[in-house]
Amino acid sequence: MELLTLAIAGLTAIVVAAVLARRTGIATPLVLLVVGIVFSLLPGTPDFALEPDWILVGALPPLLYATAVQVPVIDLRRSFGMITWLSVTLVVVSALAVGLVVHLLVPSVSFAAGVALGAVVSPTDAVAATAIGKRLGLPHRLMTVLEGESLLNDASALVVLRTSLLAVTAGFSLGDALLDFVRAVVVALVIGYAVGHGTVWLRVRLADPVLMTAVSFIVPFLAFLPAEEAEASGVVAVVVAGLVTGHHGSRRFTARERLTERTNWLTLQFLVENGVFLLMGLQLEGLLRDLDDSNATPGQVVVLSAVVLALLLVLRVGFVGVQVLSERRQQPRLDAMRERLDEISDRVDTLADQGARRAGQFRRRVARGRADVAYQESEPVTARGGAVLSWAGMRGVVTLAAALTITTDVEERTLLVTVAFFVAVVSLLLYGGTLPLVIRRLGVSGTDPESRRDEVADLFSGITTSAVTALGPLDEVVVDGRAIDPTVAEEMVGWLERVRESRADASPESLSLASQRALLHREFIARMRDALHEEQAIGAYSTEALRQASALIDAQELRLER
Repeated sequence: MELLTLAIAGLTAIVVAAVLARRTGIATPLVLLVVGIVFSLLPGTPDFALEPDWILVGALPPLLYATAVQVPVIDLRRSFGMITWLSVTLVVVSALAVGLVVHLLVPSVSFAAGVALGAVVSPTDAVAATAIGKRLGLPHRLMTVLEGESLLNDASALVVLRTSLLAVTAGFSLGDALLDFVRAVVVALVIGYAVGHGTVWLRVRLADPVLMTAVSFIVPFLAFLPAEEAEASGVVAVVVAGLVTGHHGSRRFTARERLTERTNWLTLQFLVENGVFLLMGLQLEGLLRDLDDSNATPGQVVVLSAVVLALLLVLRVGFVGVQVLSERRQQPRLDAMRERLDEISDRVDTLADQGARRAGQFRRRVARGRADVAYQESEPVTARGGAVLSWAGMRGVVTLAAALTITTDVEERTLLVTVAFFVAVVSLLLYGGTLPLVIRRLGVSGTDPESRRDEVADLFSGITTSAVTALGPLDEVVVDGRAIDPTVAEEMVGWLERVRESRADASPESLSLASQRALLHREFIARMRDALHEEQAIGAYSTEALRQASALIDAQELRLER
């Protein structure tokens, strides 16, 4: 009963914090973190012992999967260089640098133990950053880098942590460490790819949104657990499985199945994501009590935390700065790539005689290359964007969970765990609390709504034209082996043409008429729902008929909202 009461209290706190966050503009994780810290310091508050497996095995896989499913593969590919630079190279360098500095400041902490601390404080947590970025309209490229970095840096950090802990007792070998890292990533890639494809194949054949969503809840653990048993990176396996599922699911799952799964996953992600931040804040009192029982002093913790925070910020600014300079110097390379693509495009026409399929493949590759060049030119990471990326280096609950995996054999373990906690908390409150101000002062923003509407209109026009062309002659249309009456085909094409023209026309008069139609449609839906409620109260119709009528009204409302 006590556990149930605490769970209900936690859910209530999460909902209240979310409402408060929307009204104040403060990210929900930050609100819950502060709430957890305040409650942990109140007299009579029960102890909340955070088990590392709750986060690393129970919460981390579904959170990573939920994010990976929504990230387009093409966006990760276009920013893969910057993402790996920050999620792998920066993590390794930060771990080594923190280890060296901590060892010099506290000689009782070995270099390997210091690297372990560096490994747990190196990965960033993009939850609060992306929540703020979406609300303030950060450019899409910056959001992709933040999300991609947080997806992959946990894997490199945990591998470095495992290696450093082994070095504490068994010594360190650079060659063995590199080999272990490569093997862990390769095995994880294979497992994640196999799980992603296998579960997509299974879910398509289930053809039931409820069953499909139930299976999707298992996918993160199907990828994570076998990878960990094989001593590979479970994090990488989960991310790959999520990317594969998201890439193929958009084409192979129905709209209803995708909508049902997305709603359920957003709910689960919201509860787990914010719950772990609340739980993180509740750890403060227990960590302070453990610190009193150790040889470490509060002053030592404060000094080490400040030094580690400053070092991490300097390293992040430097690494992001390298990428910003690289972006500035890439125009000649992009120009050369465009010229090369033009040459290939000219040669493709000569392949048409050898086979339309092969020529079509080359044209698709050329089009993709040109789109990549245009993307790099339209979405550069400027100095202002680099400043936002640098200031978005917040640490999260994974830092604390990973720190708790440091064994008691390590000297000054309590000091290391407490420093990791304070680094995570201060970075969340400092960077997360001031990131909105930084974004506004620098004036970093994404595409304006009018340009986005024009882009959507162009895209919609293009796909409707392609759809009409793919149908072929209207008097010869065949669908599923059944001939379609030419009159029906002409009516459908005429409807598509009218929709395309209405999307392309952005005049104030057309927008006004569209708004009137939307208002009238919404009013019709409200009146229909009132009438349905009246019929439910009377009870003249069966429950099934009422349910189906309600579903039809819901579908109309959903289409209107879209």
